[in-house]
Amino acid sequence: MKRTGFKRKPDCPFNSLTSRAGIARSTPIKRRARKPTVAEGSRYLAACRGEQCYLRVPGVCAFSSESVVPCHSNQARHGKGMGIKAAHEFTVPGCAACHAWIDQGAAAREAKFAVWDSGFAHWLPVRAAKMAAQEVTCPR
Repeated sequence: MKRTGFKRKPDCPFNSLTSRAGIARSTPIKRRARKPTVAEGSRYLAACRGEQCYLRVPGVCAFSSESVVPCHSNQARHGKGMGIKAAHEFTVPGCAACHAWIDQGAAAREAKFAVWDSGFAHWLPVRAAKMAAQEVTCPR
């Protein structure tokens, strides 16, 4: 055992490992939710490459597939918080103009959420088919 400058009380129940095992916990240990690995998260981002813009904000969208990037959700229900980006699972391919409108536009939050939710609903089946095809061709 490594020596420290602190003295221990001889009657303290936490002095030895054997006495610690006999103490019952008042609450059970909770399991942490498993976080996706970098490889799992990057699959969602890779699925957005080469796609068209699914946000299609009226009057804003450039309809250009050259500037399409994964647009993360800005909704708290998808894991977004102050200084925290939503999970990669909640991304939609969007052109640079639509992405800027979603993140920095002056529109109401509800309007932005409605546009993103609509784009996500259209993108979800396409992404599922694309990712299933990638798994068949590239087994791990």
